[in-house]
Amino acid sequence: MATVNKSIEVDVPISVAYNQWTQFEAFPEFMNGVEAVEQIDETALHFSTNVGGVKREYNAQIIEQAPDSLVSWASVDGPRNGGTVRFEPLGPARTRVDVEIVWEPEGLAEKAGSALGVDGMRVGADLDKFKKFIEAQGHATGAWRGTVSGGDVDDTGESTRPRSIDI
Repeated sequence: MATVNKSIEVDVPISVAYNQWTQFEAFPEFMNGVEAVEQIDETALHFSTNVGGVKREYNAQIIEQAPDSLVSWASVDGPRNGGTVRFEPLGPARTRVDVEIVWEPEGLAEKAGSALGVDGMRVGADLDKFKKFIEAQGHATGAWRGTVSGGDVDDTGESTRPRSIDI
């Protein structure tokens, strides 16, 4: 298994950064290689990706989610991967976003790319795009403020419909 750890500071309040990250269907706006994400229910996601010309589809499960704190997931089929995104307030309008991804490189090209740090560069570039995206928006395109613990959902938090995305 390969592990990637990357961080970025974004100039938005923690609730804005966190709320945007819960809008999984917007991931293609700032993640290279993610063609589409379908949110099936509060914890189930379906990903369609195309990385280096290799198309893959897989399902992932949100295993832990706490408003303004973290989102953790694990794949349930397809390429093995999982991780955690943590949010830390650095001030009233500044947030640190820490990403840890654990994944299983498949084939020679992915293993070589991981050994050379290409996976880390891609995650870093995606975080740069997230920063530009959320700072340009100034607000999240939606929110889901429920919690998930051990796969169990507590949907007592507020949620809003996605807003239009200004590009």
